[in-house]
Amino acid sequence: MDTFLLYPLVGALVGVIAGLFGVGGGLIVVPFLVFIFRGQGMPPEIIMHLAIGTSLATIMVTSLSSVRAHHRHGAVLWPVCLKLTPGIIAGTLLGAAIVDQLPNNTLRIIFGVFELLVAAQIGLGIKTAPHRQLPGRVGMSATGGVIGAVSAIVGIGGGTLTVPFLVWCNVGMRQAVATSAACGLPIAIAGTIGFIAAGWNASALPAGSSGYVYWPAFAGIAATSVLFAPLGARLAHTLPADKLKRFFALFLAALGARILLLG
Repeated sequence: MDTFLLYPLVGALVGVIAGLFGVGGGLIVVPFLVFIFRGQGMPPEIIMHLAIGTSLATIMVTSLSSVRAHHRHGAVLWPVCLKLTPGIIAGTLLGAAIVDQLPNNTLRIIFGVFELLVAAQIGLGIKTAPHRQLPGRVGMSATGGVIGAVSAIVGIGGGTLTVPFLVWCNVGMRQAVATSAACGLPIAIAGTIGFIAAGWNASALPAGSSGYVYWPAFAGIAATSVLFAPLGARLAHTLPADKLKRFFALFLAALGARILLLG
């Protein structure tokens, strides 16, 4: 099979899982891109950089689709999103600069460990409990900075960080998920710009890339992820939620372990 045909397949998988669990696809996109890029013979020293940057670019498309759906239901807390956004943008750009300075193997280990932690959180059903109210503007900006930086370093839309934070601050789960989806858009936009700029003069970039964003992969994944997300949403209403979450946790754990074991 032509490896370029794998990108739409990854996008379809990401779309279904996003619809099923309401999560962004970065934790799936990054490892699959690493596997495909290795198969295509891309330079090993920039594979993680390209996978993370391209993942953030695909989140621009999936986030827009998700935000529109949540906004139609009136679930997005836009004032909260706007307070987090300045920090998110600054943190994401900082994260892109940090990634540019890290070697491929260090990024691989960071991502693998993060994925295993998320898998454990989902599999064990660890949830934050409401303990406080939202902080002031400075606290929100600082929190946004942390969310943005971590999201950029591992190539995700930030939901695994933003949702627990908002729930901890007494925001209802439905609104937390919707607001997190809205926050994923500035992460994706700033991350895409940051990774293009950070990798602009990188050596050995493949044809079709701008910095650390590889556009053929972006196009294939973005096109099918949006088309298949409604299928995942429909399946979510018919399949057993607890068993699905355990399977998803095992799937993430397997991906994380495989990334860590790569030579």
